[in-house]
Amino acid sequence: MKGVIVLGLFAYHAGNQLGLVEMHGNQPRIPKERPRVLRLILLYGVPGALIFGAPLLWGMLSFEPAGGAMPETGAIIGYLTTLVALTGVLHGMKHYRDRVLGGFITFLPALGMGLAISAVASLGWVIAWEISLTVTKFDFAGVYFEAMAEQARASGATPERIQQITKEGQDFAAMHANPAIRIAINFAKMLPIGVVISLISADLLGNSRFLPARAMA
Repeated sequence: MKGVIVLGLFAYHAGNQLGLVEMHGNQPRIPKERPRVLRLILLYGVPGALIFGAPLLWGMLSFEPAGGAMPETGAIIGYLTTLVALTGVLHGMKHYRDRVLGGFITFLPALGMGLAISAVASLGWVIAWEISLTVTKFDFAGVYFEAMAEQARASGATPERIQQITKEGQDFAAMHANPAIRIAINFAKMLPIGVVISLISADLLGNSRFLPARAMA
């Protein structure tokens, strides 16, 4: 709970730095003159969401488990897709610096922009996952932990270890059946990478000589 409160406070402060939030008395509000920033977040976040979601949705709808096996290349493809999807973070932050702020940006507003774009992009993964589970009724937890158990048996694991894996799978399946927890887990899978990219990009773009506007003209 403390982590959620800290994240909420940071998101508010970053939004305030972006001009998305201002104080009216003791109440925060969204200024009417800031739709440009929101459009910019969507401009670079929505393509990332599509890049995240489309391959996942296609893969899940066409996936046919063979003996409980999961594709070995799935993780690699997933991380490559993540990197491609989040390239919009750097481009969006640069657009914000060059075309909205006149070529100069400080760390916190840049980070706020990056996190906002990352959050929108990450929603593509979450939405695609929920759609695919609804359509296919795919038992992700069952298939995943069955594959782990088979791997343990093949490596000569003890019956106690296999039983432990089975119990962990049952516990995870019960947790994964809760939509709120499942959505939070899937969102948390993608967002940390966006946080790292946002941190690095905010630091780099704070130097106005890094990818100056004239270089992109």
